[in-house]
Amino acid sequence: MVPTELGTVAGLGPQGTGSSRARGVAQARSLFDRQILGQALVGSVRKLSPAMQVKNPVMFVVLVGTVVTAAEAVAHPTGFSWSITVWLLLTVIFANFAEAIAEGRGKAQADTLRRMRSETEARRLLADGSEERVPASTLTRDDIVVCQAGDIVPSDGEVVEGIAAVDESAITGESAPVIRESGGDRSAVTGGTKVLSDRIVVRITAERGKTFLDRMIGLVEGANRQKTPNEVALTILLSVLTIVFIPVVVSLEAFGHFAATSVPIVVLVALLVCLIPTTIGALLSAIGIAGMDRLVQHNVLALSGRAVEAAGDVQTLLLDKTGTITLGNRMASSFLPVGDYSERQVAEAAQLASLADETPEGRSIVVLAKQRFGLRERELGDGHRFVPFSATTRMSGIDVDGRAIRKGAADAVKRWSTEQGGRTPADLDPLVERIARAGSTPLVVAEGPHVIGVIELKDVVKAGISEKFEAMRRMGIRTVMVTGDNALTATAIAQEAGVDDVLAEATPEAKMALIKSEQAEGKLVAMTGDGTNDAPALAQADVGVAMNTGTTAAKEAGNMVDLDSNPTKLIDIVEIGKQLLITRGALTTFSIANDVAKYFAIIPVIFEETYPQLKALNIMHLHSEMSAVMSAVIFNALIIVALIPLALRGVRFRATSAAAILRRNVWIYGLGGIVAPFVGIKLIDLILQATGVF
Repeated sequence: MVPTELGTVAGLGPQGTGSSRARGVAQARSLFDRQILGQALVGSVRKLSPAMQVKNPVMFVVLVGTVVTAAEAVAHPTGFSWSITVWLLLTVIFANFAEAIAEGRGKAQADTLRRMRSETEARRLLADGSEERVPASTLTRDDIVVCQAGDIVPSDGEVVEGIAAVDESAITGESAPVIRESGGDRSAVTGGTKVLSDRIVVRITAERGKTFLDRMIGLVEGANRQKTPNEVALTILLSVLTIVFIPVVVSLEAFGHFAATSVPIVVLVALLVCLIPTTIGALLSAIGIAGMDRLVQHNVLALSGRAVEAAGDVQTLLLDKTGTITLGNRMASSFLPVGDYSERQVAEAAQLASLADETPEGRSIVVLAKQRFGLRERELGDGHRFVPFSATTRMSGIDVDGRAIRKGAADAVKRWSTEQGGRTPADLDPLVERIARAGSTPLVVAEGPHVIGVIELKDVVKAGISEKFEAMRRMGIRTVMVTGDNALTATAIAQEAGVDDVLAEATPEAKMALIKSEQAEGKLVAMTGDGTNDAPALAQADVGVAMNTGTTAAKEAGNMVDLDSNPTKLIDIVEIGKQLLITRGALTTFSIANDVAKYFAIIPVIFEETYPQLKALNIMHLHSEMSAVMSAVIFNALIIVALIPLALRGVRFRATSAAAILRRNVWIYGLGGIVAPFVGIKLIDLILQATGVF
């Protein structure tokens, strides 16, 4: 009766609908939420502090350049100097805005979680069996607390006694309650969730201030995010490029002096800002924060940015069969008659025997009979008796209108039929063996002494899963199905699903050995798990995704937690990781390509009076030196704002090879990065010329 009771408690059917997802941590917000925009604008000004800017060397150079041009504008005030100063300051503010808006989305989610973390009281169990009420914040590891219907679980822990329905919608967003019970892989409870029924005794497993909810708040706070190794490496590269351009630009002053011309300090600073990779320097942090945010929107928490990047570089994917590749419940797929009976007769008898069977297998038999032969459920009246399944008989069935129909394990039904005075048909055993060898489950159907046929139950492969594996293959990712089934059954499912390899009769040791062998070949490995026996492999894998419904050991071993406990999510995680890397690569390509156009915009105009030959390089035919410099600086600032949506949403992910991705980046973002500045700078120059500013 548990499923029915849970459905009543939740106000839903047994399966739930997930309609309350908006209440979960992955609450979706529009890209430019008005409240977040307001906070980001304030934050972008606060981030002008040199102590914060120095963390981003590229933008720190722009800030220093702004100070230099401001000093020059004060000493020798001109409209040009002040205009350059204002636009350089806006460049820094726009970069801060990109980071602040990405952080704001995470902080908004964190605020939602903080509202959940209200101060609650816990009923701590004392050694003599009595209870005392204490603030939940005072609980420490290994304290024992009691939770009854209506209580909020005060902290993370494991159920050591009892069973209860728990509402985890505040964490996962799913309406349907879940069962938490002592022992097994469903014992973990999370602080902030609500007990809906019965009574459980919980042993606290979290240190004070280090609950799962506390970690969630910290993880979605973009401001507290540590840079990933790839981010650090790219930051170093951008810093080196910036350092290289500083002496190059400074040397232009000496070159100008040699050429009997003077290059104003304001122009030199503007040239430096335009030539260093300001675009990617401004957006780099926002790209990383947005990648974490996309994971949170999928109800996945990564314990580090390193795990997200590793997901993008994964080359081997370990996937459980049950619940990931297959639906997990064996479903009726065919009715196979024996002797002189027909398929319809088997379907009719099987349907009658399954009318009271509320298991997924039983319901699938009724559905298949209706689909194949139009047989509908019928009113049986009072003259019938359902025979429930029992572990002793390994059969179930019905007695109706003088007919005794049974379905169940082959040997059990054969024995029952023999006891009724019947004989086993000669073609029954070969049929049962063939079904079993194909990886399916045979259920024999008998009516009285006569065995009439077999129901084949298959572990159904999920729709569309083979296409997902094909997409993984195109990206160079090898998929491995991990199952405890025997090799024959596992191979049959693997072939139907389209995975690249299979690990049958898998043990924790076998999983570890497989992961280590893949890593020894230089590959990054990802896997999912929920049980304590999965913990070693989760810890060994480069990307270990633990199910939120799993044990504490599994969640502590992995570097990601899936709040929905959906093993298929691993494929989405890999795609999000790849999208993060692709976005960063695309915008880096665009930024560097930008510098080529800005070079042609400024350098020729500065020296064309001294060296008329340089006019040939002024292919944009910009109006004047001041107009060219101003147009380039304005474009350099505005392009950051234009690319913020792309940095936050990410470049559209397509399942394709690395070579194809590289070609796409070169053609779209490389070529686009060259063309866009030519068009943009020329357009701004025309506007400045038309308005008579310069």
